[in-house]
Amino acid sequence: MVRIPSSRPLRQLLKVLTLGAFLVAGLAQAQTTIKLMVGFPPGGGTDAIARILADKLKDQLGSTVIVENKAGAGGQIAAQALKAAAPDGSTFFLSHDHSISILPLVVKNPGFDPARDFVAVAGFATFVNAFAISGATPAKSFNEYLAWVRTKGAGLGTVGVPAPASVPEFLVKLIGQKYALDLQSAAYRGSAPMMSDMLGNQINAGVASVPDFIENHRAGKLRVVAVLGAKRQAALPEVPTFAELGLAGFEDIPYYGIFAPAGTPKATLERFSEALAKVIAMPDVHDRLSAMGLTVGHMTGAQLAAREHAYAQTWARIIKASGFQAQ
Repeated sequence: MVRIPSSRPLRQLLKVLTLGAFLVAGLAQAQTTIKLMVGFPPGGGTDAIARILADKLKDQLGSTVIVENKAGAGGQIAAQALKAAAPDGSTFFLSHDHSISILPLVVKNPGFDPARDFVAVAGFATFVNAFAISGATPAKSFNEYLAWVRTKGAGLGTVGVPAPASVPEFLVKLIGQKYALDLQSAAYRGSAPMMSDMLGNQINAGVASVPDFIENHRAGKLRVVAVLGAKRQAALPEVPTFAELGLAGFEDIPYYGIFAPAGTPKATLERFSEALAKVIAMPDVHDRLSAMGLTVGHMTGAQLAAREHAYAQTWARIIKASGFQAQ
């Protein structure tokens, strides 16, 4: 008589193999590397912010989170890379207003359309831009700087900006127009090289974000003499706003947010947004970002998208009024 082998061992083997497959898949998912792209070189304010967040996000997401600097063209290269990335939750873009809201207004063919190619994941802060003067400049205030340039002239009115056709560059132009000064912008590839020239006294002034300036301001290596926004900044209570100095119209403040390629699954976006909300609520993270001059606060993807749209509309009007033509 032929004995038929019991199917129990076979079923047990299949269970073991199935469980092993699930474990391997789970391990692979846990070990996924997430790229957090930044459109500027290492050493600047945006890069520093990204590294603070990436260090904490890895624990919340259970994945390795690396900061990838794709510097160039004011964040345009990074934005184009985001458009080309697979919408699988492995690539995100940490950006402020310039790359998302301003570039499409000043570049004819930026190579991306934020409304079509990106999806807002979450916002985490707002900030203001500031006007700073280098340590060797004898002026101690914004008005003293204007008087110094007017009196001395001879090319002293060169003002560094982190990117061409940026909010800082438009600010320089409008300051020059208002005060009848020959101010010229010197556009850099990010705030880090601009700061290097300011600290070396190669240029006398610069406009960038408060996070870019604040540490060197506190160290006395340069002086922040004016900030944008409707009120003075908690991190720089001694510094007046441009409105106080007589230059109104710059009260709408920029933002920092995270963006993903269009088509990224909703569940992935929500998971990242929730992780980011937990990270910025951590006292050490909140304090570090606040000390850099940020106003920290979580925005959902929908709230960030609405904020970006409103900001772009505001600056579309300002840029049009300036007479600037998209290049």
